[in-house]
Amino acid sequence: MSQSPDLPIEVRGSARLPLGMSPARFLRNYWQKRPLLIRNAFPDFQLPLQPEDLAGLACEDGALSRLIVHDAKLDRWRVKSGPLDEAEFGKTPDTDWTLLVQDVDKWDADVAQLLEHFRFLPSWRMDDIMISYAEPGGGVGAHVDQYDVFLLQALGQRHWAISDDPHAPKAFRPDIELKQLAHFEPTHEWLLEPGDMLYLPPNLAHDGVAFGGPCMTISVGMRAPSQAELTGDLADYLAERLSDEQRYADPDLVPAKAAGEIDKATITRLKNSLPFAAALDEDGLRDWFGGFITRYRNAQTPAPLGKPLTEPVLRKKLADGAQLLRHPWSRLAWTRGRNGCTLFACGQGYPASADIATRLCEQRTLTPTDTLDANDIALLLALVNDGHLLPRKPRRR
Repeated sequence: MSQSPDLPIEVRGSARLPLGMSPARFLRNYWQKRPLLIRNAFPDFQLPLQPEDLAGLACEDGALSRLIVHDAKLDRWRVKSGPLDEAEFGKTPDTDWTLLVQDVDKWDADVAQLLEHFRFLPSWRMDDIMISYAEPGGGVGAHVDQYDVFLLQALGQRHWAISDDPHAPKAFRPDIELKQLAHFEPTHEWLLEPGDMLYLPPNLAHDGVAFGGPCMTISVGMRAPSQAELTGDLADYLAERLSDEQRYADPDLVPAKAAGEIDKATITRLKNSLPFAAALDEDGLRDWFGGFITRYRNAQTPAPLGKPLTEPVLRKKLADGAQLLRHPWSRLAWTRGRNGCTLFACGQGYPASADIATRLCEQRTLTPTDTLDANDIALLLALVNDGHLLPRKPRRR
């Protein structure tokens, strides 16, 4: 997300043009493309909500709030989720803490009135107004948001640092519950005053820290459902409207060449019969269907062994003549993909060779041979430990 040399990253707003330009120009040049700092976006800005009112809202049962305290010396973060108790605020230090309250526009009409300034965006794109109060040093650490956000400075000053480097690492710190970036090198830094506003597109790293005294920032966030959320909801919507009489069908079926294989003809039928299945590549469709069909209508599933076997123990059992009996509730199938074969057992995928996968699918009782290689043994061990194969001594006559 590099900054175009002919497009400024900082402009000055006015009562007539809060964005420092027309909405059409903003949407064309900046929206979901690059950050923009608008100085004086809201001239003579007046607080719609006092800090003590925000604290009171954070104590309400239905409000979504978090109190975040940072121990700067030890670099430890403590997060307390609401509803908060008034006593919590008496325990806060003089610096390095922040209060976040979401959906404030749903609770306060004056805050909701701020949304009128964003009517150039579709109303359904609006999510909520979150307000943060912080003492000096307070913030939530460097992070990225998955949605567009307008950050309006409401009280005091906040230092903002951003990185519009498209190659910057986005790994999170593993030691705290906040999704903070493990590494953050800013490319731009500013100190915002009341009435200034910073626009950030999705996935842009940023860090805001209260500076000098008490600080309030108003965040106008957008709704941006993930592809997973959209697909899941669309699938549910379609499923409710499809007739139960419409079933998977294969009138063109020919004799199976390999037991248990989900072959190319099956994948073609799925693409032709399923809504939006054609959008998946064949490997993705195979992985989904292999997991689905081996779970479908399973009343029970095998339980993993309480004490897993080791490879030497399994090898000894097999050397002593043990057979591997497929658990009666284990349903198996396999596919050939771009990265080799996968055996599916009750929804779980295992790397496998076509030979061993076929044998497992066609034989209820497998008598291993000396031709099994290390990969085959690893597969059998995984299936035994997951409960799909049961080692049994052969019956004596």
